Amino acid sequence: MDQKKYDQMQGMLNKLEDVKNSQESILDKINHVITDLFQNPDKDLEKAMETAHEKASENVEAIGNAIDEFEIKFNKAQQS
Repeated sequence: MDQKKYDQMQGMLNKLEDVKNSQESILDKINHVITDLFQNPDKDLEKAMETAHEKASENVEAIGNAIDEFEIKFNKAQQS
């Protein structure tokens, strides 16, 4: 693999990791809101946060899977 291709693929992996970290941060913030709702219950907000938590969790998983698949391609390309 030439250096340009390597740099592009490594850059993509770095960006994907950044996106995953951002999603995990969002998930953490949602968890803080959910925790705060124990002290100040609000059924509508609880429902919205549960939905947001579910979607954020799915995003983290989807991005993680994409990273895994891209790393396999990257590793194979390095061996060529």
